[in-house]
Amino acid sequence: MAINTEKVQQQAADLSAQLWAIANDLRGGMDANEFRNYILGTIFYRYLSERTELYMQEILKEDNLSYEEAFTNDDFRPVVEQWSIEHLGYIIKPENLFRELNRKIIKPTGDADKFSIEDYERAVNQLTGSTLGHRSELAFKGLFDDMRLQDTRLGDTVSERTDKIGKVIAKIGEIDMDLHDQEFDVLGTAYMILIGLFQSGAGKKGGEFFTPVGPSTLCATLASLGLDEAKTVGDCTCGSGSMLLDVRKHLTTGKVGHFYGQENNPTTYNLARMNMLMHGVDYQNFDINKGDTLTNDLYGDDLKLTVQVCNPPYSLKWDANSQLLDDPRYSGVSKLAPKSHADFAFVQHMVYHMDDDDGRVAVLLPHGVLFRGGAEEEIRKWLVNTVNRLDAVIGLPEKLFHGTQIPVCILVLKSKRNGNSDNIFFIDASKDFIKGKNQNELSDEHIKHIVDAYAKREDEDKFAHKATMDEIIANDYNLNIPRYVDTSEKEENIDIPAVTQSIKDISSEISAASSELEKQFKELGLEFPF
Repeated sequence: MAINTEKVQQQAADLSAQLWAIANDLRGGMDANEFRNYILGTIFYRYLSERTELYMQEILKEDNLSYEEAFTNDDFRPVVEQWSIEHLGYIIKPENLFRELNRKIIKPTGDADKFSIEDYERAVNQLTGSTLGHRSELAFKGLFDDMRLQDTRLGDTVSERTDKIGKVIAKIGEIDMDLHDQEFDVLGTAYMILIGLFQSGAGKKGGEFFTPVGPSTLCATLASLGLDEAKTVGDCTCGSGSMLLDVRKHLTTGKVGHFYGQENNPTTYNLARMNMLMHGVDYQNFDINKGDTLTNDLYGDDLKLTVQVCNPPYSLKWDANSQLLDDPRYSGVSKLAPKSHADFAFVQHMVYHMDDDDGRVAVLLPHGVLFRGGAEEEIRKWLVNTVNRLDAVIGLPEKLFHGTQIPVCILVLKSKRNGNSDNIFFIDASKDFIKGKNQNELSDEHIKHIVDAYAKREDEDKFAHKATMDEIIANDYNLNIPRYVDTSEKEENIDIPAVTQSIKDISSEISAASSELEKQFKELGLEFPF
């Protein structure tokens, strides 16, 4: 699916600037990581509200009724509530619509009609309350928990908190959010950038919360290459859901049967579910679970995934309790990933959940997994030799991620190697980037270069090499990319006689200059110091 990258980036930048201005109104008692929750929560509430209005306009068109009119009609109200629950998964009453809250802030009809933060709190509680007992309950449960409207850091009094949140609602009401836009994903992309922007003050490890557009696009493209659609797509450390959603853009038809994700951070877990809904993924078509992937596999034993993408926290310390060797995800190797580096534990999890017919994985990892010894060497042998699912190793530039300067690599895995079971393809793309002040970027051209090389699977000087299994074994399963792709530059030949003559010429010039200086010193009656 074609994406107008320049338009996306420009609109994302414009929206980021607007929302950063809103954030300034919340500065004071809380840090950026916390006031971000109010901004993003309000964007999400506005989205759900306007989605309700569009849906109600459509279904009530033939009855020539407004949503307000239908809701006050005893015959229509139960029907529209049922439609809303079944189709949208939630109910927002007409008086709780975002535009109505915003109207009370901008143009109240009297003192009794003025906005109060308690109106907003009631509206949010009624929205989530409407899902209780329905199939959508799990998808919406706790979504607004991080938007604590009674927090005294917003203000000691209801009046102070009302003033602060009222400004946020009014400014978010000014943002262009056209749900009819054919490129609605522009908003989603901007939303993802803002998540990264506001998270930047929270001290997270690089890649834990938000995967930048370039690496995310590259992983999604590589994992979905050649697929028209995907029955299941998963990310076991899904963060805010950016890469999960990216996969859909790179499928020929854009069709995904079901999304699966797991996230341990409660705030990020909420944002991932928000993003699913904001990108038009029906609440029935995704399952995002909260928990530690490595010790508590909430996918269940039977789930097999067509496409998996992942950007796990790099070199995470984990329990690595020997009892985990009984876990079917890790039982294929006699050793667990070391306690100081859980990277391969995530890989083993993904291999276990690969669809046996056409499972694909693209995972971002630190380069250490390619060459470290001990248990990681044993896992590499298992991955390459025993299950034979490692299809490609791709080295990326440094400083692509916020919060870390290290270069990372992508491992591409496939359950069916399609005639390539006797080789592994290596790409060194470490020099392909746009240099930035604090963070480097991958351009569309860089991504295309990598994807095209992977698809062709042919040697390219100083960039790519198809290594045979004999080469891999000869290197003792060390997958360090320089062993397979030589990017060294040939040194220029030095003309020794010419350099020697040049030195002699310079020496003669120095000697002549010294003689002239000595002569001038004598004429001045001074002692020559050299």
